[in-house]
Amino acid sequence: MRRFAAPLALLLTSTACTTMEAAPAPVAAAADRMVSPILTSPEAVDTLTHAQPQVARVTHVALDLDLDFDAKRVGGTAELSVLAAPGAEEIVLDTNGLEIAQVTDGQGGALSHTVGEPVAEGGKGAPLTIRLDGAETLRIAYRAPADASALQWLSPEQTKGGVHPFLFSQGQAILNRSWIPTQDSPGIRQTWEARITAPAPLDVVMSGVRQGEPEDLGNGRRAFTFVMDKPVPPYLIAIAAGDIDFRAIGPRTGVWAEPATLDRAWREVNDTEEMVVAAEELYGEYRWGRYDMIVLPPAFPYGGMENPVMTFLTPTFIAGDRSNNGLVAHELAHSWSGNLVTNAVWGDSWLNEGVTTYFENRIVEAVYGKQRAEQEAALMFANIRETLAEVGEDAPGTALSTDGGYQLGSAIAYDKGAFFLRTVESVVGRERFDSWLRQWFDNHAFQPATSELFLADMMENLVQGEAEADALMLREWIFEPGLPANVAKPDPAAFAAVDAAVSAYAAEGTIPAGYAQWSSAERQRFLDNIPKQRTAEQLAALNEALGLSGTGNNEELFLWLELALANRYEPAVPQAEEFLAEVGRAKFVRPLFQVLWDQDEWGRPIAQRIYAETRDSYHAVTRGGVDRILGTEG
Repeated sequence: MRRFAAPLALLLTSTACTTMEAAPAPVAAAADRMVSPILTSPEAVDTLTHAQPQVARVTHVALDLDLDFDAKRVGGTAELSVLAAPGAEEIVLDTNGLEIAQVTDGQGGALSHTVGEPVAEGGKGAPLTIRLDGAETLRIAYRAPADASALQWLSPEQTKGGVHPFLFSQGQAILNRSWIPTQDSPGIRQTWEARITAPAPLDVVMSGVRQGEPEDLGNGRRAFTFVMDKPVPPYLIAIAAGDIDFRAIGPRTGVWAEPATLDRAWREVNDTEEMVVAAEELYGEYRWGRYDMIVLPPAFPYGGMENPVMTFLTPTFIAGDRSNNGLVAHELAHSWSGNLVTNAVWGDSWLNEGVTTYFENRIVEAVYGKQRAEQEAALMFANIRETLAEVGEDAPGTALSTDGGYQLGSAIAYDKGAFFLRTVESVVGRERFDSWLRQWFDNHAFQPATSELFLADMMENLVQGEAEADALMLREWIFEPGLPANVAKPDPAAFAAVDAAVSAYAAEGTIPAGYAQWSSAERQRFLDNIPKQRTAEQLAALNEALGLSGTGNNEELFLWLELALANRYEPAVPQAEEFLAEVGRAKFVRPLFQVLWDQDEWGRPIAQRIYAETRDSYHAVTRGGVDRILGTEG
C-alpha cells in the first residue's frame, strides 16, 4: 500500500458484542490509539463524502447520547479527535439533518462553524465546516432528526413481545451521518467509544465491547458504555435497543434476541462457533475478540449487517433447519473482508461483498460439505446470468469496479465478485490462492483498499509469469463489464436431478415426488426455474403437492409468492399481504411490490392498498425502493 500513498498520507499514518462473558476492552490513551492510513491515489477519492481527509481527518469518536423513545430522537455530544496537516485551518464533516447546537474545543472554547447547503440527491447531506484554531479535539452538541435515515424506531406493536419499543440502526452505505457528525466515508477509519442512556428495562447493544454492567441512573434510565479500540469505517458504528436477552453458543460466540425469538434464533445459529474455527483455519486469526449476533425484529431491511462484534440479522432467515445459515457465514466472513480490509470508495464495494461471498462459500463447504457449497455457488451463478440477460453483457454497471457508484444489483458485487475469485483459484490452485488471500488480509488489516491496489497485490504476490497473467484475465474481470470467457463455471452435476425435474415439469407437468427431501437450495432452484406462466389450476396443484404456501423457509415462500402474484393467482393475495405486513427485508419486499405493480389494473390497487398499511413500518432503505416502484416518493 505504501506505493500508492502520497507523502501526506504517510503523515496521517501512525505507527461486541455485548455479552455477560465479554471482558472489557482496554481503553487506549489517545496517543496509543491505532490510526489507519488514508489513501490519496485518484481512484481512492470518495465522492460521497464532503470530507477532505488529506487536510484534516477524524481518528476517534466519543459519543455521549440519550435515546428518547417518545420523541424518537437521539441527542447528546460527539467528541472527535482530529489529525490535521500542518497549516490546516478547518475540518469538514458529514451531516444529514443534524441539529448542531454548539461546537467547542477540548478546553470548552467556542469554535466557529457553518452547515452548508444539503445535497438533495443520494443522501449526501450537508457539510459541517469547523474552524480548528489549532484544536485537536472537537466537542459537538447536537440532536439527530426524528426521521434520521439510519435509525428505525419501532412501536411495541412492531415487536414480538408487544410491550416495549425497539430501536436499531443501519449505517451502510452513508446513512450514519444522519445520527453521528463525523467523516462518513469507508476510507476514513476511526476508533470509537460510546455512553448511551436508555429507559429501563431496555438493553442496549452496539458494535463495540460493553464495558461492565449498565449503570442505574436512578431516574428510570440506565447508562451503557462501549469501546471499539480498532479503527473501523464509520458505517460500522451500530446500535440496537429493546427488550432483548442473550444466550451463549461457544466461548466467544452468542446471540441476542427478543425473549419470544431467542430459542429459535439460538437453535438456528448454533453452528456459529464451528464457523469461526473454520474461517480462522482458512484465512487467519479472528481479530475482534467476540463474535455475537442480534436477531432483530422483521422490519430490519437486510438479511444481515456485519457490524463488528455484533452482527445484525433478520429473523426471516430462521427456517428451523439451518438451511439459510450461509447468511451467518457471510456476515462472519466480513470480519476479514469488509471490516478488516475495507473498500475505500463505494464504487469498489465488490472488495467487501465479492470477496466475502467467496469466503462465505468456503466456510459453508468446511462446515456443511462440498455438495451444499456447490449448490449455493450454482445459485449465485444463475443470479449473474439472469442479471446480465436483463441489463446486457456490456452494461457499465456490470463491471466489478465502477466510477463512484454501485453495481447493478447484488449479482455483480456479490456473485460476480465471488466467481472472479473462484476463477483465480481454479487457475492457480487452492493452496496458492489461499496463501495469497491470507497475506492480503494480514498485510492490509485495518486499512482501506481499492481495486487497483487489489490488482497490484495479485500481480506482485500471486501471479507467476505472463502466461498465467493472461490466463487469469484480471483486469478484464475487475474493470470490464460482463462475464469473462475464462469463468470457472459451477459443477453442472450440482443440480442435475433438480434440473431434470424442472424439464419434466415443464414438458409434462410432472411434479417431483422427492421435493420434501431436497435441500433448500434444490427447492429454490426448482421454483426459480419452472415455467413462469402458470394457470390457476396449475398453481393450485403445485401448491397442494409441494406445500409451498405452508413452508417455514422464507426464501422458498418468497419464490412461491412471486410466481403466484405474477400469474394473478387470487388465493395467494392474502398470504402476500400478511407477509408484506410482517417482513421488512428489502430483498423480499421490493420484488413483491414490483411484481404486483407490473400486473397493471389487477395488481396495482392491491399494491397501493398494502403499501398504505405497511409503508410506515419499513426502514428508510426498504421504503425508498418501494416508493420508486409505486411512484410515491416524498
